[in-house]
Amino acid sequence: MLPAQALLNRPAGHLADNVLHFVRVLRAAGLPVGTDRALLALNALRVAGIDSRRDFRATLCACLIDRGEHRALFEQAFEIFWKDPDLQAQVMRMLLPNAPGRNSGGVPPAGNRRLAEALSPRALAAPEVLELTAGPSASERERLSKIDFDTMTTDEWRAAQRLVTAIDPFLARIVTRRNVPAERGARIDLRRLLRHAARPEGHVGPLPRRRPATRTAPLTVIVDISGSMSRYSRMFLHFMHALASGPRAANIRMHAFVFGTRLTSVTRDVRWRDPDEAIARVSSAVEDWSGGTRIGECLHEFNRRWARRVLASGSTVLLVTDGLERGDTDRLALEVARLARSCRELVWLNPLLRYEKFEPRALGIAAMLPHVHRFLPVHNLESLERLGQVLGSGAKAEHTSWK
Repeated sequence: MLPAQALLNRPAGHLADNVLHFVRVLRAAGLPVGTDRALLALNALRVAGIDSRRDFRATLCACLIDRGEHRALFEQAFEIFWKDPDLQAQVMRMLLPNAPGRNSGGVPPAGNRRLAEALSPRALAAPEVLELTAGPSASERERLSKIDFDTMTTDEWRAAQRLVTAIDPFLARIVTRRNVPAERGARIDLRRLLRHAARPEGHVGPLPRRRPATRTAPLTVIVDISGSMSRYSRMFLHFMHALASGPRAANIRMHAFVFGTRLTSVTRDVRWRDPDEAIARVSSAVEDWSGGTRIGECLHEFNRRWARRVLASGSTVLLVTDGLERGDTDRLALEVARLARSCRELVWLNPLLRYEKFEPRALGIAAMLPHVHRFLPVHNLESLERLGQVLGSGAKAEHTSWK
């Protein structure tokens, strides 16, 4: 086996070029890999050598990755870029002008589209130039916020995903039975008052007071992933991921479920740090994505198995579905009414409200509508921003009509 020093010093050697190309791939995939990391990796390879594929991987991982959540993306990129399992043949290929992985037949996992783009020939052939790119302008953001998710182009879809992560709704806070110390409160804190009175100073001070404590209302999300809802449910899952990993994620108690023909809990998958990995894990966890839908049966399973476990006091439930039920609508109405009684507020998000002349003529919609507290659209960025305002309003809505 040739040592790394000999490879890097050979005039025709391209190990350094290929390592730099690999760094560009990681950078294009969204990992924060700077030039100092690339130089560190090259110096480490000179010292450690290339005795095995495992050592080569460990050296690059130690030099290029510093956060645990980036390891999964690094492993995927390494397996595709440095594809040949025979390290000696791999090293000999490095001596050729073409970088391995440029024209290889490896296909990135479907769940990570950023890695697929980063490994495309256009991305690898692009020169490493530092560019200052700005986000969408105000007019572009306003135009993008009104475009329906189902009609977006690929570029518009990716831009919308970035804007969804910036939505930071303030969830409503509910009053609990506990009391906390406060400068101004309706009740006198007798315990603190007695402690202050027992002190030897004997000076006169203000009466200590207490006020009722508040906490963020628990949130439960139930998303329809049937064929008619696939495009909207994917974007809403990005919105859920932004809630679960945002700046106030530690204060949010959120449970997530998806359903088509069966109900699946995806709470842990949605909380995965990388958004692409989170959506990929949700997709792999369900077996009925973009299939049929059984709203009544899935809500019955939720009410029977999960309602008492996840619907804490004061919970808000977001039900994301178009309401096009082909089964028993009487049972659907019964389950929706039961769900509404189990939570503080039931918010129905329906993409069909994007139509100006929408009327609740479908039997499933007509059966569900009398039992929900709010009926809102969920078809573009503007509707998600409005949802964030509704969640933070704190006011419980009465049973509302669709108008």
